[in-house]
Amino acid sequence: MSDEAAAPAMPRIGDAAPAFTAVTTQGMINFPADYEGKWVILFSHPADFTPVCTSEFMTFATMQDEFLAYNTELVGLSVDGLYSHIAWLRTIKEKIRFRDMENVEVTFPLIEDITMNVARKYGMIMPGEATTKAVRAVFFIDPKGIIRTIIYYPLSVGRNFDELLRVVKALQTADAFEVALPADWRPGERVIVPTAGSCGVAKDRMEGAVEGIECEDWFFCTRPISAEEVEATIRKG
Repeated sequence: MSDEAAAPAMPRIGDAAPAFTAVTTQGMINFPADYEGKWVILFSHPADFTPVCTSEFMTFATMQDEFLAYNTELVGLSVDGLYSHIAWLRTIKEKIRFRDMENVEVTFPLIEDITMNVARKYGMIMPGEATTKAVRAVFFIDPKGIIRTIIYYPLSVGRNFDELLRVVKALQTADAFEVALPADWRPGERVIVPTAGSCGVAKDRMEGAVEGIECEDWFFCTRPISAEEVEATIRKG
């Protein structure tokens, strides 16, 4: 049997997050069980002591409180060993300055995955890109342990962190208000009202009978939700 045939199927949006236990820089974790009731961003990076990954870890660490404000935990992974992780994170704190960030301490867990067991479960090893390094995968996992969004970047391109935080807010807003979000949506902008289930409801929406709803056609209706209402609903505490 070929290596490709033996590889586990990549998880998909809507699947339960594959379970694993692992050693991390913050101790053992049982994933996703340890994070029940919380959103999680599980992300991989290609290797310790590399510049793009360093810039990303500094950015994740600097934004950690912003993610926590939306009940979202960070969990990192690479196929390096624990002592490599510890040495790299110490170097970041003691020596690296990037943009306006320095003395950055990474306190979220970084998984040791020298066997590539976790990386393979999550489809983070892509042989066309590298056989010994994980690509820059990002999995957004909801409080029930379900994968809700997956984003992949190649080894050479760092992640867009504004987008990662926007996705967290968008997923939580879509769930809380039972709406969809249009292209480039940000809190405070109009949201998409799901298509009506009957002709009568669709007609009422088109004729303005439902307060606040504006329709361009029967299938494209929006309504306002203020940024304040979004934040009050999804922001932790």
